[in-house]
Amino acid sequence: MESLTLRCDVQLDVRGAACPIPVLKAKRALAQLGSGQVLEVLATDRTTLRDFRVFAESAGHELLCSEDRGEQLRFAIQKG
Repeated sequence: MESLTLRCDVQLDVRGAACPIPVLKAKRALAQLGSGQVLEVLATDRTTLRDFRVFAESAGHELLCSEDRGEQLRFAIQKG
């Protein structure tokens, strides 16, 4: 996915947290959002590159952005 400038409704910083904490916190944050709203997640655990894609697909959300910024990863997930 390419880098996009997106309007995100909520930002979740899970840098330093190991799997499965980033996905669990994202799931909790998305539950508080309305359909169509966007959650931005900042993470450092490399396994989240795969985990967020799988999570979004299985939960009915759309992964709008997945960026590898070296030491930091950025995701944008639109609630389904």
